[in-house]
Amino acid sequence: MLFNSISFAFFYVIVTLLYYIFPHKNRWFLLLAASCYFYMAFVPIYILILAFTIVIDYIAGIYIEKAQGKQRKLLLIISLIANIGVLAVFKYYNFINDNITFLAEGLNLHNNIPYLKMLLPIGLSFHTFQAMSYTIEVYRGNQKAERHFGIYSLYVMFYPQLVAGPIERPQNILAQMHAKHEFSYVNMVEGFKQMAWGFFKKLVVADRLSIYVDTVFPNPELHNGSTVVISAVFFAIQIYCDFSGYSDIAIGAARTMGFNLMTNFRIPYFSTTISEFWSKWHISLSTWFRDYLYIPLGGSRVSIQRTYLNLFIVFMISGLWHGASWNFIIWGFLHGVYQVVGLVLKPLFSRFESHLNSLILNFWFFIKGLGVFCLVTFAWIFFRANTIHDAFLMIKNLRSFGERPFLGNGINQFGHCLIAIAMLFTIEYFMAFKPQVKLFSNPNSFVRWASIVGLLFIILIFGVFNGGQFIYFQF
Repeated sequence: MLFNSISFAFFYVIVTLLYYIFPHKNRWFLLLAASCYFYMAFVPIYILILAFTIVIDYIAGIYIEKAQGKQRKLLLIISLIANIGVLAVFKYYNFINDNITFLAEGLNLHNNIPYLKMLLPIGLSFHTFQAMSYTIEVYRGNQKAERHFGIYSLYVMFYPQLVAGPIERPQNILAQMHAKHEFSYVNMVEGFKQMAWGFFKKLVVADRLSIYVDTVFPNPELHNGSTVVISAVFFAIQIYCDFSGYSDIAIGAARTMGFNLMTNFRIPYFSTTISEFWSKWHISLSTWFRDYLYIPLGGSRVSIQRTYLNLFIVFMISGLWHGASWNFIIWGFLHGVYQVVGLVLKPLFSRFESHLNSLILNFWFFIKGLGVFCLVTFAWIFFRANTIHDAFLMIKNLRSFGERPFLGNGINQFGHCLIAIAMLFTIEYFMAFKPQVKLFSNPNSFVRWASIVGLLFIILIFGVFNGGQFIYFQF
């Protein structure tokens, strides 16, 4: 079920109303049943995959808590293998098989391993990582094992963030699922405002830009350098608005029922370093890799060379997490390079910036921010291109930059894209640098409600209501 569908609007209203009507002791069952229905609206049979990992991790959590010594680690390993195994089969089996076939052909051998024809379960990487965080935290002693099977199932399946995050930690969400949430006017208003902002990003910006992006990227041989630049920039903004829009809707929907999910985006395109960008982009995944991979590898507590290697490992695996394709691995590799180069240059930049006055320093930060956006946008070409060949062809076509760019379905459609981007960055500028303005939370009730009504009006007039799927559902 898509957030940007009429069916979700009815689903959300009914579930939220019933949530406050039901007695507290029965609310977990309502939310779990609603979450099952929500997930089964995609491919019903795949709920059995969720059920399998839920049962494994629920039992593992209880026994890990009771066990001692090596037995605890063995139980954790069994749990992790079950989760990673599901990912490996459904997401990476054919990718690995393709590479085996490629190597075998290079050695004049034949690969007899069969290919599997199956759809990737929606949101598999998200709820798998959330489940893994539970058993890891129980193993570390940071979280007590959940005895209520229904509550634990809801932890994995909570519908707002089930298929595209945020990837929650048990310390944050499990306690909230036991707590009694009274109706709160503040929660309802704040939740609705965040949902509205998410719908603006998705319907007005992301889905409108997708019309242009989806025309250019599948046909790179037809487009010149100017078009490549425009399409790459448009995709950078599209994927941000699509994914952060989903997060805003999820966080807002949960907030209206009294649940506080973690923030997943903090206006990342205003970052002045790649490191800052990753502290503000997909925060729930970035912190997951930090806590469960980067730090266990030694983080930055080891030699500088080992730190660089740790960063490369994390970003290469992050790329693979996003998709079973060399495109995504190259995307992760590029961000690993960006991070390492950023660390190398950091002392030099710090000394340089210490000699600048405030006016020149602000201009310098603007240049750095523009540079970060260009680097991130360049990497997005590999992320969005259908094949590595397409990505390199688009980069090659940059040589014809001076030619007239493709304007999509007409100058009006292209102009609407530019207006949508301008509205997005204008509002986010005030959020980032002029927080005292508080467009949607202004103390003046007229300004506050005029801003909210104006946002809803823009969504209704300029939104693209074609039911476009969220990009991160494929991960």
